[in-house]
Amino acid sequence: MSGDRLLNACRGQPVDVTPVWFMRQAGRYLPEYRAIREHHSILEICHDPTLAAEVSLQPVTRFEPDAAIVFADILLPFEPWGLGLSFHPGEGPVLDHPIRTADHVEGLRVLDPHTDLGFVLETVRLVSQELGHRVPVIGFAGAPFTLASYAIEGGASRQFIETKRFMYGQPEAWHALLSTLAATVGQFLAAQAKAGAQVLQLFDSWVGCLAPSDYRRFVLPHSRQALTLAAAAGTPTIHFGTCTATLLDAMADAGADVISVDWRIPLDRAWRHFPDRAIQGNLDPAALLAPAPELRTQVHDVLARAARRPGHIFNLGHGVLPQTSPDHVRATIDLVREYRP
Repeated sequence: MSGDRLLNACRGQPVDVTPVWFMRQAGRYLPEYRAIREHHSILEICHDPTLAAEVSLQPVTRFEPDAAIVFADILLPFEPWGLGLSFHPGEGPVLDHPIRTADHVEGLRVLDPHTDLGFVLETVRLVSQELGHRVPVIGFAGAPFTLASYAIEGGASRQFIETKRFMYGQPEAWHALLSTLAATVGQFLAAQAKAGAQVLQLFDSWVGCLAPSDYRRFVLPHSRQALTLAAAAGTPTIHFGTCTATLLDAMADAGADVISVDWRIPLDRAWRHFPDRAIQGNLDPAALLAPAPELRTQVHDVLARAARRPGHIFNLGHGVLPQTSPDHVRATIDLVREYRP
């Protein structure tokens, strides 16, 4: 491992080997994580910095990737807002009090990361102290649109009907909501940097449901606000999204140092949309379920498209699937580090 690989790649600088880490690299596919989950809920782990730090470090100990990402959840800001966050087996996150009215939006405040989310900052400190300069720690937060979609839908969604109904039907309340979210997550990211995170990732997992014109009108100003606040800490920023092939030009305008792309667009084609930025991605997570020869083919295809150009961070287009064998995660890291064009 080299603590400089990821940071140099974020800045578009040459590296000895392509840096590699994985979204959800700590989680359900690891037996050591499942052992902890037998006794603790997701929210219990998030609220206990010692446990959260232990989970964050599990994949670093096992695989030696080029970064550790803090174990937390993008929806944690909903707790101090009183939205009634819980996680249901087989259903995912559920909110008892979704946001549906302008009055509800007016009652929301910009959160203080130290008083409202201080347990996450403590996790960042613990992980950073444990790792020292071995590898950088990645802090993260949900992007304004993705958080708004969860808050309005009351959980995960496939069609985002209530989200778009709110966006089109109550535009003033929509922009007020996203402005509050942008200020909250931007300050939260900056606070994570001060606590020790060396890279910051903004997760916009669901923004791919929007048309490009709607993204620019209803989302871009708020993503830019969040990233501007985060970047004030002097820490490289990554803008993550899925199904965003039609949004890449606009996402680049939001200002992150690195744009993360998924497998639905070839990496080299995606990079043409923002040639002055670094790129992260873009292996299909399902490729880690494939037999070894096919996994090798898939990994090499991504690396060949990157062509050793400075600024590539190898990652999945989304998170590690629960069915993934840890051996295949290890094999993928080895394939990236052994690759020679």
